[in-house]
Amino acid sequence: MSDSVTSLFPDNPMRYGTLAKESTIDVLRLIRSENVGPVTFFHLLKRYKTAQAALDAIPSLAARGGLRRPIALCPKSRAETEMEKAELYGAQFVRYGDESYPKLLLPLYGPPPLLSVLGSSSIWQARPTVAMVGARNASANGCNFAKKLAGQLGEAGYSVISGLARGIDTQAHRGALDYGTAAVIAGGIDNIFPPENKALYGQLREQGAVLSENPFGAEPLARHFPARNRIISGMSLGVVVIEAGLKSGTMRTAAYALEQGREVFAVPGSPLDPRARGSNELIRDGATLTEGIDDILPVLRRPGHLGEVQPGFWDDVPIYEPPARELEKARLAVEEKLGPEPVALDTLIEQTGLSIALLQIILLEKELAGMLQRHPGGRVSLVYGGDE
Repeated sequence: MSDSVTSLFPDNPMRYGTLAKESTIDVLRLIRSENVGPVTFFHLLKRYKTAQAALDAIPSLAARGGLRRPIALCPKSRAETEMEKAELYGAQFVRYGDESYPKLLLPLYGPPPLLSVLGSSSIWQARPTVAMVGARNASANGCNFAKKLAGQLGEAGYSVISGLARGIDTQAHRGALDYGTAAVIAGGIDNIFPPENKALYGQLREQGAVLSENPFGAEPLARHFPARNRIISGMSLGVVVIEAGLKSGTMRTAAYALEQGREVFAVPGSPLDPRARGSNELIRDGATLTEGIDDILPVLRRPGHLGEVQPGFWDDVPIYEPPARELEKARLAVEEKLGPEPVALDTLIEQTGLSIALLQIILLEKELAGMLQRHPGGRVSLVYGGDE
């Protein structure tokens, strides 16, 4: 990314600082409001300074972006109800920058502003973390290898992060249970999926941890899994892939890991097994070929490897309110260049000739109106047939 785009969509949102001065209920209301994702959440805070001020500004921004009905802001009563349910369930809310927030998530592009957590945050605070992911329909050998390797990582001083899915994820949690393991799930913190992992979920709740960025009670919908996968890779020093199809969610997790600057380890498999095609492709593309823990530890322990990060501060960016005529002209320019295919922000800046500040306003308006989709790498695309 160029310097201009970095200042608009920085890869290091630690500039935004912690949310220590924000009430949890205001943070919860903002992130639960319609069309507000993690990236937009932080841009709103960067622009309006507080969650309450951002909530006040959203209706006007969404209307200017083309939404023809009132945008659905999360009411205070609904946020209070979610907080009460979470407390009764034994979960706690951890805000971006809180002491118990996973430190490795802090510098990511669009980190979760708020996580609900069951269990102990010492899983990622007291020990370095490694993710293990793989096929849901994993082979018997793959499952045995995952369980054994997870236990060896635990003995070596690492906590294991995975996703509570069938197959490799399940065995990774089981292998590391006595040492430290956490599950990042796609539904609400109270939604156990798959149901057959109810007992394992209970063990994680007592001996490890369970995390989610989604509302209490939320179903684990398909669209939630990519976002969950980015957290799995993001809160880990590296990702170990054991069996993965070419088009699988596991491969998406590995791609997130590469985008986030994490190490990727892949266990080779038979070319006759479709579950090994993704793993073998990762090795061809440069992932560390992994036959055991001795292939992992030297990489994680080498000098200069990713270290602990610390929260920083918000940029002092003034609110820019251009004249209505200038805004309308800018909207037309952006709409002309956007389409269903993701486009890099450098390209938008170059081809529209807009200033960073003006482009930021237009993109915020479009996303809040449900007409803009964000993609990995800071790219954006236009959504057609949005909810108007």
